[in-house]
Amino acid sequence: MTAQTVPTAPAVAEPRHPGVRGPSLTRLTAVELRKLADTRAGRWLLAGIALVSVVLVVVQLSVLADEEQTFTEFFVPQLLPAGLLLPVLGILSITAEWSQRTALTTYALVPRRERVIVAKLAAVVLAALASVLVSLAVAALGNLVAGATGGAADWSFEGSRLLHAVLFEVTNVLMGAAFGLLLLSTPLAVVSYLLLPTVWTLLSGMIAALREPARWLDTARTMEPLLGPEVTAGQWGRLGVSLLVWLALPLAAGLIRTLRREVS
Repeated sequence: MTAQTVPTAPAVAEPRHPGVRGPSLTRLTAVELRKLADTRAGRWLLAGIALVSVVLVVVQLSVLADEEQTFTEFFVPQLLPAGLLLPVLGILSITAEWSQRTALTTYALVPRRERVIVAKLAAVVLAALASVLVSLAVAALGNLVAGATGGAADWSFEGSRLLHAVLFEVTNVLMGAAFGLLLLSTPLAVVSYLLLPTVWTLLSGMIAALREPARWLDTARTMEPLLGPEVTAGQWGRLGVSLLVWLALPLAAGLIRTLRREVS
């Protein structure tokens, strides 16, 4: 009796694919910048900021005395519309992934969520920096018109104001993004971002026991010195505490939640 051996098929080696590099952080940031203006809400927000800025200059040219029509006087109010509306754009950049269910695609293409989040934060920071440049341009235009219509048209401007303006816009838009990361819901994040500081301001004005904590926690108060040329050491300290509560903590908690949330 002879044993018959059955030839075995040679093992097929698994194909080796060369390592595919994911998109760079620069490319991801460029994509996120484009997304800011791709949606209807984003376009309307950006258009609204531009429209309000122009209206502010027109109103100032109409109501300010000639000696008050200076570059600085035109520039400072320009920071307020962007400081109020850009954070909403920051919220939308985060929450749209979940409300429109594009997170399924985004995190499939870029599995490392932290890279996408960093790109989103970088995009909104760049948008904030661009808003400062636009404010400078609109203020310069207003000053030129003032000079042509008999206004003072003074171009003197402290460099510290520009640094403070950058910090003002960047921290505001990052606070919006932090609320978006924490709540991952557009209506909830927008309402919370706009309502909570307002409620805190009202309560601190009515309740005496809250007035001292409000000096440290009310961002409406702690960020107000950034609209001026000088910020004292005490004001920097109060600003740091308020940003720790309203920016750093929500951002850290939001990062953890977004990284751990199941995409469905």
